[in-house]
Amino acid sequence: MTADLNPELDLSVTRIIRAPRTAIWDAWTDPERFAQWWVPAPEICRVREMDLRPGGSFRTEITQGDAPFSPHMTACFLAVEEGERIVFTDALIAGWRPAETSFLTGVITMRDHADGTEYTAAALHRNVAERDRHEELGFEDGWGTVTRQLAELVEA
Repeated sequence: MTADLNPELDLSVTRIIRAPRTAIWDAWTDPERFAQWWVPAPEICRVREMDLRPGGSFRTEITQGDAPFSPHMTACFLAVEEGERIVFTDALIAGWRPAETSFLTGVITMRDHADGTEYTAAALHRNVAERDRHEELGFEDGWGTVTRQLAELVEA
């Protein structure tokens, strides 16, 4: 990350994943593999767009059961540093266009660790109220669950 996390505004999950960074990177950048872990089961994810470059579109949809798919994430990639870092925000959509609404900037980092890879997923918020809202919505359980699902996928 380029800046330290601010505990008043940001939430994060860190986990040591027993797999090389390349395996985690592949699970993040291959839309088919990404859809397998991005939302907590039993919800199902569908990747609509994943243009992995600064300014590129990042759109996912979710469903559960027989319900139709609905929008989940509509965002723009800000930074894509192979094997190390992915930054995206829902404050922008593809081509750096401003979004109607926004909630967070996500910063994903991967670092070598003696037992595999240190994986950190951070959600940066514009103010304390939005951070608190995200925490109340279940950040720890949700982002913790998808990080566990990612680990299970790449450690298998």
